[in-house]
Amino acid sequence: QVQLVESGGGLVQAGDSLRLSCAASGRTFSSSVLGMGWFRRAPGKEREFVAGISWIGGNTYYTNSARGRFTISSDNAKSTLYLQMNSLKPEDTAVYYCAASRATIPTYREWEYLYWGQGTQVTVSS
Repeated sequence: QVQLVESGGGLVQAGDSLRLSCAASGRTFSSSVLGMGWFRRAPGKEREFVAGISWIGGNTYYTNSARGRFTISSDNAKSTLYLQMNSLKPEDTAVYYCAASRATIPTYREWEYLYWGQGTQVTVSS
């Protein structure tokens, strides 16, 4: 089993930055997880993909709204995933989730993610 715990969310103003973290654990993590990603769910909207990374090689993939402002990275030794978010906008307000997949390349497909965290709230005021 794999457990994912997000942290780092909060209330910020437009233009500010935040760094989200996702600590992964579990006896099967190293053998079953090949990629991780960040998703978000804004109020009244469906959950959407933000960014993904392959655990080996560090290949990344971003949605258009995140590219250029957000950076996904990982510290494999700490089994931790990060999302650095810069130039935040009110439309970035959402609950952010990290997820783990067995896909060997970064993927935006929710169904490829087998494990999910509980989420961390990010609120950006104008």
